[in-house]
Amino acid sequence: MAEAARAGAAPLHRGLPDEIAIWEILVRLPPKSLLRCRAVCRAWRLATSSRGFLLAHHGRQPALPLIYEYKDGVRPSLDIMPLEHREGVAAADQLYSIARLVTYMDHEACCDGLLILSTTRSCYSYSFRFSVCNPATRQYAPLPLVSGFTPLGMYPDPPTGEYRLLLYPDAHDELAPVAEDACYVSALGSCLPPRHIGWPQAGAAIHGSVPVLFHGSLHWHIEKDEGATNMIMVFDTTAELFRQMRAPAVPGAADLFEMDGMLGIAGFNDAVTTIDIWMMQDYDSEVWALRYRVDLPVADLTEQFGVVKSSALLVSSWGDDVLILVQFGEWLVQIGIDGKLVASFYRKLLGPTQLRLKQSLVPHTFFPALEGYLVNTWPFISQENNVVNT
Repeated sequence: MAEAARAGAAPLHRGLPDEIAIWEILVRLPPKSLLRCRAVCRAWRLATSSRGFLLAHHGRQPALPLIYEYKDGVRPSLDIMPLEHREGVAAADQLYSIARLVTYMDHEACCDGLLILSTTRSCYSYSFRFSVCNPATRQYAPLPLVSGFTPLGMYPDPPTGEYRLLLYPDAHDELAPVAEDACYVSALGSCLPPRHIGWPQAGAAIHGSVPVLFHGSLHWHIEKDEGATNMIMVFDTTAELFRQMRAPAVPGAADLFEMDGMLGIAGFNDAVTTIDIWMMQDYDSEVWALRYRVDLPVADLTEQFGVVKSSALLVSSWGDDVLILVQFGEWLVQIGIDGKLVASFYRKLLGPTQLRLKQSLVPHTFFPALEGYLVNTWPFISQENNVVNT
């Protein structure tokens, strides 16, 4: 690593060794800025292209809430936009597009900078085509073996180095497998069909929910029926086993998230006037504590921004704080834990997702193995000043 840093030209900054510039400064940059810095000199390009550096760089990237924006026009598109937390930066500048895709693609799952996307086969069909992309490297490939399924979650498998999808058959899809009521696992890049692992009741319970990967397991909050107990479904990705754990009594829908190495859950009532935020104090003993109760000034915000969309509320971690986003009409509004307005973002077709994007420039060997693999072309739409060479 040090040899790569010293290769080529002398240090560009007198008194600042390239090792410091590379391993203390460049390693902390967002991907687009890092790619631009590679043009400075050969030494920087060599050092920042090594796998060791790219893994270290990915490890320092924040996991940011993922926002989408559909744009109408002559050339409709879907923008992938992480909401970045930067001190001293205006709120409007913290929401920016890192990639633009052709329209009618939905986000299904996300892990280590990889996104699983879906699109309908036709306007008359409930069947979906799935694909995987890396917005930072602009790599894309279809996933035909996943047709007939719904992705329940995505996770890495450290022993094999694979990225795997947990799947559940889509009853509305004519390509669904015969053993419909069961869960399956599929490795990205594998030429084998999804592997049946059982657990029908678990798959049905978490269908349609977005999980949080925590302690090597996927976690879903199960919205309770009247009179039932709040529960969290847990999938051990190593043992491929499901179990349940207790969840605090939150009303209706809830968001799971990770903050400060703890599992959090936020629940809100139907009127979206109150949000309770709980943090798990002891994972093994399943002990929860109420951290915040946020009263939202819905009447004032509705008057200012429009009708609230209860289905478009996001609570997640953001730096060392809690991020609360609520959609009012065509406005996405950020609320502080004190219930006061922090920022507002106006986009005509803007919405939050429960996914978090941790950008990565690490090359994945499975991409070239997939039939139909593309890079820096369709479905990505070129953006001005978008540096994509890796």
